[in-house]
Amino acid sequence: MQETDTVDRPTADERVHTAVLIGRFQPLHNGHMALLQAALARAEQIVVVLGSAWQAPNPKNPFSWQERARMLREALDPADAARLHCVPVRDYYNEPRWVQAVQQAVQAHVPEGASVGLVGHFKDATSSYLARFPHWQLISLPRLGQFDATPLRDIYFGEDGADLASLADQVPTSTLDFLRQWALTPTYAHMCEEWRMLARYRRAWADAPYPPVFVTVDALLRCRTLAGEEEQDQVLLIRRGHAPGQGLWALPGGFLEPRDTLWQSCLRELREETCATVSEADLQAALQNVQVFDHPDRSLRGRTITHVHYLDLGVLPTLPSVQGGDDAAVARWVPVAQLAHMETGFFEDHFQILAQFLPLDLQQAAADMDAKIG
Repeated sequence: MQETDTVDRPTADERVHTAVLIGRFQPLHNGHMALLQAALARAEQIVVVLGSAWQAPNPKNPFSWQERARMLREALDPADAARLHCVPVRDYYNEPRWVQAVQQAVQAHVPEGASVGLVGHFKDATSSYLARFPHWQLISLPRLGQFDATPLRDIYFGEDGADLASLADQVPTSTLDFLRQWALTPTYAHMCEEWRMLARYRRAWADAPYPPVFVTVDALLRCRTLAGEEEQDQVLLIRRGHAPGQGLWALPGGFLEPRDTLWQSCLRELREETCATVSEADLQAALQNVQVFDHPDRSLRGRTITHVHYLDLGVLPTLPSVQGGDDAAVARWVPVAQLAHMETGFFEDHFQILAQFLPLDLQQAAADMDAKIG
């Protein structure tokens, strides 16, 4: 892959103070370990950026960032583990914002003026992030072993349950022990169910001449009420009733129907999933804008492009009545002030969608969530 920036980067044979390794490590495997050992050989300290942090568990990202940090530390001897810093970074589905978050997380552990090197290899299109940090030395390494986390997760969550014997020569012993214990948890059973549902979904489209692109709509309905002199700001959410994402919070929405406009599908899904008692005329008057969210990785079901209709009802005497229907187990008005503390319970990128429209303190929310776990 050819660099597109014009900044002169240091040569790869220089030692650096801090080596940076970016990944999801879902789970940690021997290919990751080879990169980690290469980084340890080139630097005084390592900063591992753990992506997809604070995301609800799914078959692609089943483990919390704390669990992945544990895998990394337990796979190293104590002296090397002491040189390791693990920093979580959430998925923003916005590359410039993600790059900024990575830089800030890393620099918090780097002394002023110290050299930084980014360790990795160009596996495929998902490795393009390596070119986004032009002021760090790029230590581009060859593929160190035929390891990929995706087939490992398929083995772990497969139709016949966790085949730990098949993983034994592909992950560190400490990671294998972790996976063995994690397979006894309720979350593991839930992930297996989600994996099977997604596998059926992919098989249903396997014979399509081209990879399918799904078009969906979502409604972000906001309303404020007065409690005395204090204004209560709330949004309408649902809990998903079925896989994928069963039990997770989401915006009411669904697939575009063949004979519907985007607006018609938005109204239909809002009515079916929340039974909201708001007239079409009032919803039309409340419509502020429609924004497209089209990141290629936003959905495990495949390429899914959604059109979020942002509707603001303003200040009303009372919240419109709602109840869950159709695919929604629950429909509920949720205070905006509570949303940031619910991040780990949201489906796909719906939390990030909310953060595009609403004033959420993500930094404080992350600290609060980690404090609860700790």
